[in-house]
Amino acid sequence: MNFQGTGTTIMQISPQGTVSQFALINAGSLPGPCPGGVGLTTALAVLRNGWVIVGSLPTGDGTSTTAQAGCLLILNSHGNVVETIAGGPINGPWDMTALDLGDLAILFVTDVLKGTVAATPDPTMPGNVVNNGNVVRLDLFTPPFGKPVLIAETVIASGFAARTDPAALVIGPTGVSLDNDGDTLYVADSLNNRIAAIRDPLFRFSSAGTGQTVSQGGALNDPLGMTLAPNGDIITANGNDGNLVETSPWGTQKATKLVDDTGAPPGAGTLFGLVAVPNKGVYFVDDGSNSLNLLH
Repeated sequence: MNFQGTGTTIMQISPQGTVSQFALINAGSLPGPCPGGVGLTTALAVLRNGWVIVGSLPTGDGTSTTAQAGCLLILNSHGNVVETIAGGPINGPWDMTALDLGDLAILFVTDVLKGTVAATPDPTMPGNVVNNGNVVRLDLFTPPFGKPVLIAETVIASGFAARTDPAALVIGPTGVSLDNDGDTLYVADSLNNRIAAIRDPLFRFSSAGTGQTVSQGGALNDPLGMTLAPNGDIITANGNDGNLVETSPWGTQKATKLVDDTGAPPGAGTLFGLVAVPNKGVYFVDDGSNSLNLLH
């Protein structure tokens, strides 16, 4: 157990369940800027050319008063950081998804810190809501040899509600998933308890604002992690209870499954990263039990 915003390791888990350390990141030896040091988030992508990209939203003591803008860290297949992406629209990278095209990767990053830190003088209390959460698209040239090159970065969605929180550090736009056609990017708008849709995410060069509402309320209860099922349905993990929720692209909430019944309230704040694997099920992280689980 450690303070939020201070994690420095990436673990790798084989399909058979073998766990090993992929990377231990030393803030003092980074090859580029990363304001505040290292505090890894769930913004994580693994690309076919071997590159691993992870977000950092670091704190000095686990509270929002010491949170800093952070960066994206790019690691090679040996777990060594070779490059950082900082500044510009990157200010608290919180979650991420990627479209991997081989030598080109398109990253979609939710960004939560803009305007929120100054709004929280007391870290024991929830901060003021600031409508400055963004989704940033980054286009990366990712060759198998040589460092990745940032080609462009564009804010494609903005105005999402975000605030600092004594339990969650930051609450704001979290999970993101790109549909199979690349026509729609779905975003978990946590504070507004909704799933948003950003149209034409690959090619737009201006912000779509907070997008169109796909579904809101109902079984959704602070949606955090997100993935797409093989049939295109949206699966989200609630932050305020232990449920996964399946929602169609047309907004129908089709199913709810309790996957964590511990804590008070059950499952509060424990469910994060989600990956749906055809013919296997949904892998999900349970922070309460410090485990990676599979729902068949």
